[in-house]
Amino acid sequence: MIDAVLADLTTRMEGALSALKHEFNGLRTGRASADLLAPVMVDAYGASMPLAQVATVSVAGTRSLTISVWDAGLVNATEKAIRDSGLGLNPNTEGNVLRINLPELNEERRQELVKVARKYAENGRVSIRNVRRDGMDTIKKAEKDGDITEDESRKYADDIQKIADKKVKEVDDILASKEEDIMQV
Repeated sequence: MIDAVLADLTTRMEGALSALKHEFNGLRTGRASADLLAPVMVDAYGASMPLAQVATVSVAGTRSLTISVWDAGLVNATEKAIRDSGLGLNPNTEGNVLRINLPELNEERRQELVKVARKYAENGRVSIRNVRRDGMDTIKKAEKDGDITEDESRKYADDIQKIADKKVKEVDDILASKEEDIMQV
């Protein structure tokens, strides 16, 4: 039973790490990346759809993206969605193709992005700690119910703490890498 709990906790912590990586992909660094536009939602066919479902995003150079919209009727909606996304991007329209030249990030904007990255990382740490707390509660309940001994409870609590510490360290490593990417000129 307890091994299943440990496996579940590990899976949930991996989910928190995966969510953090996904959030980091949406943060702009100095280089063009198709993932930059992943959070953009386009009003299409009466619903809000991810950009990837209405167009193909490709990297045209180190500082430029090309978006090929599949339906000509959605070009204006796609352009508007990118402008309104809060990413500070201004697409140029050429038929069914949108071109985006990414402006150079200034120092102030880089610092803001680092703050956002730190906030995302802290949310990831909190998620991992919440999973750890759930696991500890399960262990305490099992001990209270007589399913495991006090020694086993301590051992499993230590195991859970080690897993959580390892995952928090991974969050810190991912954050350090992202900060380095953002601050690179």
